[in-house]
Amino acid sequence: MANILILRFSAIGDVAMTVPVVDSLARAHPDNRFTVVSQPFLSPLFAHCPDNVLFEGIDLKGTHKGIAGIFRFYKKMRQNRYDAVADLHDVLRTKLLRFFFRCNGLKVRHIDKGRPEKRRLVTGKKKQQLKTSVERYADVFRALGFTVNVDFHSVFGTGKGDFAKIEEFAGAKTGKWIGIAPFAKHTGKIYPLERTEQVVAQLAGRANTTLFLFGGGEHEKQTLENWAGKYPNTIRVAGKLKLAEELVLISHLDVMLSMDSANMHIASLTATPVVSVWGATHPYTGFYGYRQLPTNAVQVDLPCRPCSVYGNKPCRRKDYACLMQIPQERVIETINTGDTVVIQ
Repeated sequence: MANILILRFSAIGDVAMTVPVVDSLARAHPDNRFTVVSQPFLSPLFAHCPDNVLFEGIDLKGTHKGIAGIFRFYKKMRQNRYDAVADLHDVLRTKLLRFFFRCNGLKVRHIDKGRPEKRRLVTGKKKQQLKTSVERYADVFRALGFTVNVDFHSVFGTGKGDFAKIEEFAGAKTGKWIGIAPFAKHTGKIYPLERTEQVVAQLAGRANTTLFLFGGGEHEKQTLENWAGKYPNTIRVAGKLKLAEELVLISHLDVMLSMDSANMHIASLTATPVVSVWGATHPYTGFYGYRQLPTNAVQVDLPCRPCSVYGNKPCRRKDYACLMQIPQERVIETINTGDTVVIQ
């Protein structure tokens, strides 16, 4: 039996994209044990994996902060006698852990993030679909000698999450349930909020339709609470449910409207169709939602797109045309007529 340590600390969407690989790997190799290391609040993403998948939280802001903290974590984890380390993150902290474990004689492999081809993509030298993050993660385990065929449907198997866990919050399901996740980490990935509000207003006015608003920070909660107060059949989820409960709720949605953000990836883990809006970034970079249909990506074709892999660079044109040129009617039309299934 092999005992494998898996490292991926952040971000939420990137950690979510490891789940299809880890789940498939664990089911294909039941005699091996796989321990995922990430931030504690992300443990619900792995709660439904096979029993040979374990989760270990790392406290990067406290006990395991800095070089001394990473070494402290290494000393704790080496007692588990791992056989190999799969680094799915490849940042300074995981490089340190790799170094410590390699010095202890362990086999170590890390992700190839494909930086050169991503650089060529954003500079406009070569526009083509790049390998997905899911496949890049799978390649790490292949390099460790495992056969990996990513075959994953949902964290809830072929069904949906336990409705009893959200019924008091969401009420009985009648008609269509639509999730709206209008935020992302960077401006270049956020559809103008005034236009998203127009989308909310139009969808909320429909009969037999309930909207659920997702977000994170305090400013986001305030914006979403304002929308929930203005429009009928609209419920703010942000700040009211834990991640495990959000997963259940999302599994019961008919469709999620999201940016290129964590909610796209979380919804993908529940086999919920996602209509996603893309601005500075592009699905070509390999960060599209797992098994989401390409036809459900809302974007405009501009010669300057994509200008960034992560959406964190200022707009070269100064006007964010990549987002401003998407009319809200097109977003609504995609929700109405898009393929509300994921790739089988």
